[in-house]
Amino acid sequence: MKAANTGRSIGWRGVALAVAGLAAVGAGLTSARADPLSREVAQLYSSVSINPPSASGMTVCYGFVCRRRHELAFGPGDRAALSRIMASGRASAAAERTAVQKAVVWLDRRLGPVLGTDKRIARADFRYFDDKHNFDCWDTTRNTTSLLLVMQGWGLLKHHNVGDPKYRGNVLVLQTPHNTAVLVERGSGAQWVVDMWTRAYAQTPEVMPVAQWVKLD
Repeated sequence: MKAANTGRSIGWRGVALAVAGLAAVGAGLTSARADPLSREVAQLYSSVSINPPSASGMTVCYGFVCRRRHELAFGPGDRAALSRIMASGRASAAAERTAVQKAVVWLDRRLGPVLGTDKRIARADFRYFDDKHNFDCWDTTRNTTSLLLVMQGWGLLKHHNVGDPKYRGNVLVLQTPHNTAVLVERGSGAQWVVDMWTRAYAQTPEVMPVAQWVKLD
């Protein structure tokens, strides 16, 4: 009887070790599937000492250069809403960019009543003396990039990958500094900006080729 009990004990221990081993392998596979951030994207977060987004949440920046912050946790309803929005863009790259615009508006509406940014204006910066209700272009670049990275991690982007942020600002032609989030079309490599800073609360963000965007002011 004693020998039988010992045998069962060893058996259960073996099962536990096997399960733990499979879990470790699974964790390793999950880690391996995660796309590493480029230096430029990682800099968006390290420069203001926040963590990059994860599958479960993101740090929202507002108040100009991320001086105010909010931890947004994505619940099942959030993921379902974004999945429905992005499903409308599966047919083509152009349709997916339109869906991304809707997803950015969704995020704006999701955050507005919580942060008070439902009062925000287009092209806000420190000159408007209303940091607690607004994003500057650094905030919108980080927030939009974070949303895109989350959706990419969830497998909601079929035709694009998240690209490095782009900058403009040529003092020789009096072009003011500005930056934005970017999508890169798979296959063609075409780069498209997703710029919500130039739009007021809940308005559709600009989406256009980078080559066109860098010439604007």
